[in-house]
Amino acid sequence: MTKAVRVGNRIIGGGFPPVIQSMTTTKTEDVEATVRQILELEGLGCEIIRVTANTEEAARAIGEIKAQIHIPIVADIHFNSKMALLALEAGADKIRINPGNMPLEELDQILTLAKKKDAAIRIGINSGSLEKEFLDKYGISVQAMLESMRKYVAYFESKGFEKIVLSAKASDVALNVAINEELGKLFSYPLHLGVTEAGIYETAIIKSAIGIGSLLLKGYGDTIRVSITGDPKQEIPVAKEILKVLGLRTGVNVISCPTCGRCEMNLASLATRVSEAVKDMDTDLTIAIMGCAVNGPGEARAADIGIAGGRGSALLFKKGEIVEKVGEEDLFIRLMEEIKGANDA
Repeated sequence: MTKAVRVGNRIIGGGFPPVIQSMTTTKTEDVEATVRQILELEGLGCEIIRVTANTEEAARAIGEIKAQIHIPIVADIHFNSKMALLALEAGADKIRINPGNMPLEELDQILTLAKKKDAAIRIGINSGSLEKEFLDKYGISVQAMLESMRKYVAYFESKGFEKIVLSAKASDVALNVAINEELGKLFSYPLHLGVTEAGIYETAIIKSAIGIGSLLLKGYGDTIRVSITGDPKQEIPVAKEILKVLGLRTGVNVISCPTCGRCEMNLASLATRVSEAVKDMDTDLTIAIMGCAVNGPGEARAADIGIAGGRGSALLFKKGEIVEKVGEEDLFIRLMEEIKGANDA
């Protein structure tokens, strides 16, 4: 189990479920637009939000933004230590820095102020921004990223700062998984997982499911961000689904067969309607939408509720046992009645 690190009103690590993060795409100094986007992300299930603090105006705006939202706010810092200090003074709950991008004397100032403000720091080591000393020695590799992380964790600890979250990211999924496995074995600090530069939606969800999901399956990871080029609202449902299918979040799991020539009903439409209707239910239920009345109940025996389709009708079953036959036109209504009944029980 990793150490517990409090970030605002959330705890990362310490055996708590993985926390979902995202990042705004607005100009942070545009307080109204940034708050509006954060509140939208909150509504979808975002639990920690990161904003860029690339200008003095943006860093100072964090205090005004924080007063209008309900989740911890993280300042994203690159190169300029002054922005980190301004963000901390403004009330950032955590800052994300790549320590290799700034002189140690400037890093010392950040650590001193973060300790005074009881703020956390995420040490970010990215394959694309490694220090020259490690690139020259190892190239872009697990060893280079690991040595960089070792260096800065040791430095933070030597300064008495241990409110740390570790993050090592690469756009190469295999490298991303390998470095985080090593960090998980070596350190007890919480791990932030994500695949950087994962691309547009269709590509990013696959890279993230593999890169984040495989690590979570092995017990590594305390907070996650699914990075998708474009609207950050796309990120949250994917993150929630990854956690749900791994049993790390409650929710309704809809399973449905891929359909074949035996299917004689519009199974895809029904599966889509049910999935949309249950997406916000916070209940552990497995719902099976199967296209074959012969094999359906057996193939989905562990499902709580399900249907097995036939021509113009389907068999409704619970825990693999058939309970009634329902006409195709009534299937959605009957399924939702059963699902809501189980959800309310």
